[in-house]
Amino acid sequence: MATTSEVPYFDVSDPEFSVSSAEVLAARERSWYARTNFGIAVLRYEQTSALLKDRRLRQGSFAWPEQHGITDGLLHRWWSLLMLSVEGDDHRRLRRLANPAFSRALMEEMVPGFKLLAGELVDTFAGRGRCEFVSEFAEPYSARVLCRLVGLAESRWRDLSHWSTDIGLAFGVTIARDRERIEAGLRNMYGLADELIAERRRTPGGDVISALVQAHDDEGRLSHEELEAMITLIVFGGMDTTKNQLGLALQLFIDHPDQWELLAREPELGPRAVEEVIRWNPTVVWTTRRAVEDLTVEGLDIPAGTTMHLLSPPANTDPLAVGDEPFDITVERRAHFGFGGGAHHCLGHWLARIDMREALPILARRLHRPRLERAPMLRPISGVTGPVELPITFDPGVDA
Repeated sequence: MATTSEVPYFDVSDPEFSVSSAEVLAARERSWYARTNFGIAVLRYEQTSALLKDRRLRQGSFAWPEQHGITDGLLHRWWSLLMLSVEGDDHRRLRRLANPAFSRALMEEMVPGFKLLAGELVDTFAGRGRCEFVSEFAEPYSARVLCRLVGLAESRWRDLSHWSTDIGLAFGVTIARDRERIEAGLRNMYGLADELIAERRRTPGGDVISALVQAHDDEGRLSHEELEAMITLIVFGGMDTTKNQLGLALQLFIDHPDQWELLAREPELGPRAVEEVIRWNPTVVWTTRRAVEDLTVEGLDIPAGTTMHLLSPPANTDPLAVGDEPFDITVERRAHFGFGGGAHHCLGHWLARIDMREALPILARRLHRPRLERAPMLRPISGVTGPVELPITFDPGVDA
């Protein structure tokens, strides 16, 4: 273990801090952890894997707004009600209620629709040889998929996308600076939740919103506040991460044109391409845990109350665990941490995996040799990251 003087230090509240920086990767070579101004950052695969499942730790971001001086108001209340903020019986109860919305079987049933939607969107720009990938594909694709999932008219997708983008800022280090924008997004999303609740009371169906309304109205398993917060999380969480991950995927493939051409030729590699993309360039780059008791990890004493920041990019590519391997969609790897792990493993992972599995091969077939038209505009590489704009040029490919 590194001595105290050798342990790296990061200011994780610095908007310029990047979990994928050369500084972080160099620190990983020296030590499995780094000190930060908000606890310990974990940099390697084995320690990240163990700590995600360690029952002596709880989900750590439950106090994220308070750590940035946000101790009241809509954002603080919403955050306290989320599944990622509660533990034990309450967490299991909420998870059981939300699980059906994101089951693998339900997502597989939606595959024909995913394919048609991806093809329809690509048709609008494929002949042009250029596009702004986020606004013309990643955003409408993920938002319209979510509309279908919750039974909302697809004409509403722009509102959902705009509000979700604003809410997603809550997961970054600029949360305090962006508070007004985040709360505006939340107010709009709560309005949508109330609209959906009222509509499903008038006309119940077999969808997840109807099931949640029933759990509140007839069974008392969900309070009204929990019901509203659950719906906002389903809409936001199901859309924002997929939008960002699609943009990050295309960025990665632009740097690896041989892999893009391979995916176009062998679309059956779609599932493995999704896993490899998320391993190398995940949108969720940061998972946190909080020690609920004193513990010792590899000789490091960690007092109760310490926050552990589990950084996905350095852990996913840790040479000690996965070798010094290049980006390769043909290789089966060890599990990555792009969806977190343990009791708080991402509920929507099947949605993300399956809708991207269908979209990426269609894109690879239609957009040959994608290139950056100019440098992309990026969100900070902390919390949930991804391109805000990704202008590209390409050679038109064959119809899907």
